[in-house]
Amino acid sequence: MHFATWITFVIAASIIAVSPGSGAVLSMSHGLSYGVKKASATILGLQPGLLVVLGIAGAGVGSLLLASEVAFNIVKTVGALYLIYLGLSQWRARVAVTGDLHAAAVLPTGRRRVLTGFLTNVTNPKGIIFMVAILPQFISSTAPLLPQLLILAVTMCTIDLIVMHSYAFLASSMQRFFRDARAVKKQNRFFGGLLMAVGAALFFVKRGSQAAS
Repeated sequence: MHFATWITFVIAASIIAVSPGSGAVLSMSHGLSYGVKKASATILGLQPGLLVVLGIAGAGVGSLLLASEVAFNIVKTVGALYLIYLGLSQWRARVAVTGDLHAAAVLPTGRRRVLTGFLTNVTNPKGIIFMVAILPQFISSTAPLLPQLLILAVTMCTIDLIVMHSYAFLASSMQRFFRDARAVKKQNRFFGGLLMAVGAALFFVKRGSQAAS
């Protein structure tokens, strides 16, 4: 892969990562609720989901998926319903009061946070659309496919890890404003509402769309 091609992909991947989406909302939500260190499990979980989407696009399965209206609608519906479920769960999340009378969101297990991150990315049809539209532009037909996909995958995951941790860090810096139970509940409902809104928006995604994940 030529250096100029790679740099162009770095720019494109950075724009994709920075663009607000379900992964960004989830990272901010968990950063604010649990802190950056605990949110890292969620962010790490996003990466295998991102790799699956990239693999689907790189293998050409994504093109077949976009060509089949039934298959695309199934993925879209599953992704939308999952985000709505996440949003509803956060909206209704319990609030715990610590010994110093500060309120905090109840922390899911590390495995649960990783799985949440993974499912959020892997069920995102917007990610598949974008990858299918963009990825071929950075792959040379005269060079072996696997090494190129590995370079693109490592690059994209590295950028996504940096950007999502930045989102989580910015959100966690506001934790001092969410010390009492009422404030934590408002926070849960705000991010829960955002996740449900993103999920509802997926119902309007069309196969011909080209949106960032």
